Amino acid sequence: MRNSNESPKKIVVLTSDAGFGHRSASNAIKAALEELPIEKCQVDIINPLEDKRTPFFLRDSQEDYDRIVREMPKLYQLGYEATDDTVATALVEGGATVLLYEVMWDILKKYKPDAIVTTYPLYQAPLTSIFAIERMSVPLITVVTDLVTVHRFWFHKHTDVFVVPTDSVKQLALDYGVDPQKIRLIGIPVHPNIHKEQRTRQQLREVLGWRTDLPTILAVGSKRVEGLVESLNIVNHFGAPLQLVVVAGKDDELYQKLQQIEWHLPTHIYNYVSDMPMLMHAADMLITKAGGLISTEALAAGLPMILIDLIPGQETGNAEYIVHNRAGDLATTPVELLEVLYHWLSNDRQLLHERASYAAQIGKPLAAHEVATLAWQHAQIGPVKRNPMLAALRPKIIDFLTNHKVPWENKE
Repeated sequence: MRNSNESPKKIVVLTSDAGFGHRSASNAIKAALEELPIEKCQVDIINPLEDKRTPFFLRDSQEDYDRIVREMPKLYQLGYEATDDTVATALVEGGATVLLYEVMWDILKKYKPDAIVTTYPLYQAPLTSIFAIERMSVPLITVVTDLVTVHRFWFHKHTDVFVVPTDSVKQLALDYGVDPQKIRLIGIPVHPNIHKEQRTRQQLREVLGWRTDLPTILAVGSKRVEGLVESLNIVNHFGAPLQLVVVAGKDDELYQKLQQIEWHLPTHIYNYVSDMPMLMHAADMLITKAGGLISTEALAAGLPMILIDLIPGQETGNAEYIVHNRAGDLATTPVELLEVLYHWLSNDRQLLHERASYAAQIGKPLAAHEVATLAWQHAQIGPVKRNPMLAALRPKIIDFLTNHKVPWENKE
């Protein structure tokens, strides 16, 4: 516990809105920091890509991400794989430094953080350049937000700590040359509410106004989930006593389409919910895509998954991880979904219960608290002057910034 007269420790969490996962992990870390038994900790979540000085194509890339992965998944996979090598990574990091240097410098000047957590990979290189120029460094913790298939961009060698979600990602980090002492196998942070929910499934269903006596399928969609309506048509005509809950993920078009369907089973349709952990604990299974965020939340809630869609490349590893660990099954066609549902619900739902047990075994509901504790510990160390490793880089970085006309002198 800190002296009440001391100024608050400041922790900055850097994020992006390219997808839901980076922002969600950031929110979870902030919520966990606010629950720690500490005094005077100021936590700010910042998205540098929202700054008006950030080039428009980087700002727009957050919205373009949704469109590209939905409309051109093969192109996205090609780009993802083509940049996952040493040379391409160096080029991208250099570009990020040129484009984001001033924005990142102003963030450091304004917030004066004692520690930085980033849930997005491209901020590490600009920060390293600033640290070298300013002859000081702030403890930097990178939180990886994909379960298995992780881009080389995540592992910048001058970052202090890498929080990884699985043994597979830990091995990737080692393969990319990361110092083993810098790696923490913790998991992807999920909101503390997932762990704190202690009500029974029946109690939650009563609060939500759902039937308490039926096996309940939670289906989560959005503009990124292909084939959801077709999959729900299978559920609608499956024939067994079931209850269906669908969240449209703020996709108004999908929400309207779902409301127009003639449902043959008790159905509850939401456009958006603010308490997904509650719904997950109230359901028996989840139908969705193999996104890092939704998969991690489901595992933390012990909720088995039927994965009906995935982004080739990035999310393939998520699906393989879930299936390999027997926490769910892949069903990308209506026939496959029909087969999975039949097997899960047969024999008094034995396989469903087994899948739920395995999901709970690999779920990490306390990851946000562990990351929060790690960030707080590094905030106690605070900025370090004259980092010898970065001092050696300073002349090269100055030349690089000067050649690309990035102002770095006399920033005060």
